[in-house]
Amino acid sequence: MPLLPAIQQALQRGLVIPACPLALDATRKLDERRQRALLRYYAAAGAGGVAMGVHTTQFAIRDSRHGLFEPVLALAAEELTRADAGRREPLVRIGGICGETPQATCEAVLLRELGYHAGLLSLAAMKGANDDQLIAHCRAVAEILPLVGFYLQPAVGGRRLPLAFWRRFLEIENVVAIKIAPFNRYQTLDVVRAVAEAGRDDVALYTGNDDNIVLDLLTPYRFSVSGRTVERRIAGGLLGHWAVWTRQAVELLRECHRTIESGGPIPAELLRRGAEVTDCNAAFFDAANGFAGCISGLHEVLRRQGLFEGVWCLDPAERLSPGQSEEIERVYTAYPHLNDDAFVAAHRERWLTQDFGK
Repeated sequence: MPLLPAIQQALQRGLVIPACPLALDATRKLDERRQRALLRYYAAAGAGGVAMGVHTTQFAIRDSRHGLFEPVLALAAEELTRADAGRREPLVRIGGICGETPQATCEAVLLRELGYHAGLLSLAAMKGANDDQLIAHCRAVAEILPLVGFYLQPAVGGRRLPLAFWRRFLEIENVVAIKIAPFNRYQTLDVVRAVAEAGRDDVALYTGNDDNIVLDLLTPYRFSVSGRTVERRIAGGLLGHWAVWTRQAVELLRECHRTIESGGPIPAELLRRGAEVTDCNAAFFDAANGFAGCISGLHEVLRRQGLFEGVWCLDPAERLSPGQSEEIERVYTAYPHLNDDAFVAAHRERWLTQDFGK
């Protein structure tokens, strides 16, 4: 199943793709109304796509005791289809794929049936696999659905994936993008270099490095390949961080693109804003506590905006860390120009209305 040309062109251009959180009520059951409102927010804010069933959506949706993987993915597909009816360009639909090969291929089949365009493939479940086994696994999934590679940071379950792995991964024809999220500059370079050396101009690069978003988007990566200089850039972001304050994220990406297209120097103000975004991410993702509150932190921002009712996660042990709420308050106060609270407040009741037509 190849990627639709319009979707591939959009990915190549560079999009804001929020990694969508899971809306729960006080009993830790799916809050369908607020889940739909969140997706409506992303579409209205100018996001170019949405990633569902990924880390930010909570991997536990796959547990049989919750049984939420298919319902959540189906709800999102339905809501995105509604949104597409009023758009010239469809929202890119990316679904998370996890587990060893039998599970991963089953998830890929479900995503294909639900109309998702590509699968973001986590290799976290295959920590003991060698490169041959990893590549065979990736190929099996790619036969079903276009692949977005995923370099997930070890702090939240990822594993080291060296340059040699990425060179082999890029031999898979149905790879359409890579989310680079090791939170590590050396490992980020490994991925971009592999893409340059492989000559895969058709593979879009997306930052997932929530600690380095703006610099990732502004940096030209240049490599000598067979005696010629090859330059690659990270086109957009598939980010948990962009699951909140999304309208401002859209403007930030546009500003980065405009700066690159101008060919001029990078404004110091844009570099300052990059540091501000990283500071906000430290609060949202709970960097001070090893990212223990990374999902709850995003929920807290959405709660403050009135999109979520609370910060509940499927696992009761996942909660805000001590002092995290105060850190979120600090960055709210320090960087008011980065939030989109006024935009949310102006439209929230309409998004929360059960009848989509109201």
